[in-house]
Parts: sequence; structure tokens; C-alpha cells
Amino acid sequence: MRTLVLNAGYEPLAVVSFKRALVLVMNEKATIIEQVEEEPVWGTTRTYDRPAVIILTRYVRVPGGRRVPVTRRGVLRRDGHRCGYCAKSASTIDHILPRSRGGADSWENLVACCLRCNNVKGDRTPQEMGWELRSLPRPPRGTSWTVRGTDRTDPRWEPYLALAA
Repeated sequence: MRTLVLNAGYEPLAVVSFKRALVLVMNEKATIIEQVEEEPVWGTTRTYDRPAVIILTRYVRVPGGRRVPVTRRGVLRRDGHRCGYCAKSASTIDHILPRSRGGADSWENLVACCLRCNNVKGDRTPQEMGWELRSLPRPPRGTSWTVRGTDRTDPRWEPYLALAA
């Protein structure tokens, strides 16, 4: 069971284990906003509510332009594990402008790619191959990218994630 952590401005900060969230609540660093009714936590002396969403009691500023780091897993996830050239299932990534020609490891220059297209393309650009990209690659946006752990959401989190979007 995971818990969504909000700052005092109701901005999502992170997703933590319910144990970590309960420790924050017990130390009066956070307050429970949403709880799991049917699953209380049994302590030695009392029963506690199992937190689903907590809010920190002190304000924690969220940096405005959080950049999502470029990773192989992230590029595949952004492109839905589909090849940017032929739309088949992708298992690798490809530099649109090859690294040997100065291509950067950036969201705009990387695309998910199937093994066949990656091998055929080699050290060339899509224009030299006569290929077109299915869509223009861009950096991902949204809370599912900036708040770690929100890719598997709890229905109780939806109103708070919608506020952040």
C-alpha cells in the first residue's frame, strides 16, 4: 500500500510507503487527508488509520521547472513501447541524429525503436533513409513524470493529482 504526500499548497511531492507516511503522522509532521477505511494499522496500544493521502504540516516548495531525467526506460515509456518509425513493438532506443554526428542524449533526439529499424538505420538520419517519425519527440510532462511513483495510482489520489495538472 502506497501513500501520496502533498505539501501545504496541495502539490504532490512523492509517493511513499504507508509505514513512512504513518511515521510522519505520528511525529506530527503530516496530517492524514484520505485514509483506507477497511484496513486499519494495529499497534501495541492502539489502532491507527492507514493513510492513503497525507499533507505535510510545514510548507515544502516544489521547484517550478522540474526536469525529468532522460533514461532508456523513460523514452520507451513515453513512446508506449512502440517504434517511432514503423509502430511495431520497441525494445531499444535510437538517436535521431546519431551520436557520432553530434546527436545529444535528449528527449528531443531519442525515440523508441524496434531492433530491425535500429539495425537498418545504423549511423544515418531518418531523412537520409527516407523515413518519417510517427510523432515529434518531446520531453514528457505531467505529475506521473515529475512525482515519483504516481504511475500506479490509487483512486483516492485522483483529485489531488488533477489539482497539480
